[in-house]
Amino acid sequence: MSKITPGEKAAILVEALPYIKKFYGKTVVIKYGGHAMTENELKRAVLTDVVLMKYVGINPVIVHGGGPEINTMLKRLDIKSTFLNGLRITDDETMEVVEMTLVGKINKEVVSMINSFGGKAVGLSGKDADMFQARRKTGQVKRPDGSTAVVDIGLVGEITTVNPRIINTLISESYIPVVAPVAVGPDGESYNLNADHAAGELAVALKAEKLVILTDVEGILRDINDKGSLISVVETGAIPGLIEEGIIDKGMIPKVECCISAIKGGVETTHILDGRVAHSILLEVFTDRGIGTMVVQ
Repeated sequence: MSKITPGEKAAILVEALPYIKKFYGKTVVIKYGGHAMTENELKRAVLTDVVLMKYVGINPVIVHGGGPEINTMLKRLDIKSTFLNGLRITDDETMEVVEMTLVGKINKEVVSMINSFGGKAVGLSGKDADMFQARRKTGQVKRPDGSTAVVDIGLVGEITTVNPRIINTLISESYIPVVAPVAVGPDGESYNLNADHAAGELAVALKAEKLVILTDVEGILRDINDKGSLISVVETGAIPGLIEEGIIDKGMIPKVECCISAIKGGVETTHILDGRVAHSILLEVFTDRGIGTMVVQ
């Protein structure tokens, strides 16, 4: 592999300058999940990107998932996992494991890694300072006749209120907030939140400049078997048709839904990026070369 020349290094830095100026002082919410959370080199790439963003004056906020580790823990405890439209059906026993894994294990690991790379991170869950309040969410399935049936999916939360005050306080003190997607209900019960939706709602509440969702595919593909069929830009009005065609399905549905909600709530740009590409966040934020899918109004 050829080395980058000094001139090429200088060109890269110069290319980044206008983006550093544009996003200086702005908030970028990053939904951190997928393989980028499970492979050590990708973990290092993502979290060093986050630290670099902070050092050049951008305010990154991380909302992390943890599906693979939750699955591993549930399997170890012989608890069966079931999903509906990308949402984990969550009974009381499953909720205990979800909260233990997200808040007690993954959140603190992310915080520790950021701190080891020179950042100052603080770990939170949506319960802290009533950041996320939620009610029980209902699921929907289509019957053979095309009608819709409502089903109980347990302790899956639908966010009702977002209080970003604690996040703004941490940002003002130069900390990097790291948020686990668990919410509190009206009677103090715990709710499992879809991390994509939590990131989108928090981005709106923070008046973020950008929402970045890391996933395990290149973006939205017109043909799942053809990486060259990436849809680079998709308008929100086209998304219902893409879902109907099956181009957007399963776990990608919550991602595009939260992009739509964030845009309607005032977030400037939303992006679905391949977290398996090292430094994909830097490539998206600081270079002319866009990667992944950008969802626009």
